[in-house]
Amino acid sequence: MQTAAPFFSFSAPATPPLRFSHCSLKTHLPNLLFSSSTTASFRRPSLLSRPPPLPRKVLCVAPSAKHVREDYLVKKLSAKEVQELVKGERNVPLIIDFYATWCGPCILMAQELEMLAVEYESNALIVKVDTDDEYEFARDMQVRGLPTLYFISPDPNKEAIRTEGLIPIQMMRDIIDNEM
Repeated sequence: MQTAAPFFSFSAPATPPLRFSHCSLKTHLPNLLFSSSTTASFRRPSLLSRPPPLPRKVLCVAPSAKHVREDYLVKKLSAKEVQELVKGERNVPLIIDFYATWCGPCILMAQELEMLAVEYESNALIVKVDTDDEYEFARDMQVRGLPTLYFISPDPNKEAIRTEGLIPIQMMRDIIDNEM
């Protein structure tokens, strides 16, 4: 009995990718997810065969983000200072921002809070609390997500408003104007 030839056959020659010694040009590499006999023997070029990367120039130095500059309107306070502000008499709303230096949304919120502090300079008091430095205070205030804002009215009969996560500046304006 004679066996029939396969209807089609696939065999691609195993050609290595092009290599240029003077640049790091990448060519199309075979998909290693669907390995066949032709691609299973393929190996990526060694990192040792590539030329060393060119030195990079530092354009700017990132701030350490541990200290808030003194010229900012939103001041970083300790837990004791915040508690004194809450208990003391105020005629403007108090906004407390619980943040962390490593938190991306907190950095974005800090920019919006600075704009809000300029806008409401004499009509609201905005302060920051670093949750890494004041861990127990943040835990007592039930801060579970960052950033967390507390809006505290000067009227002791009104409840404090708590927001969690990145919120738009217009929502903060609405809370200050309508709820405080």
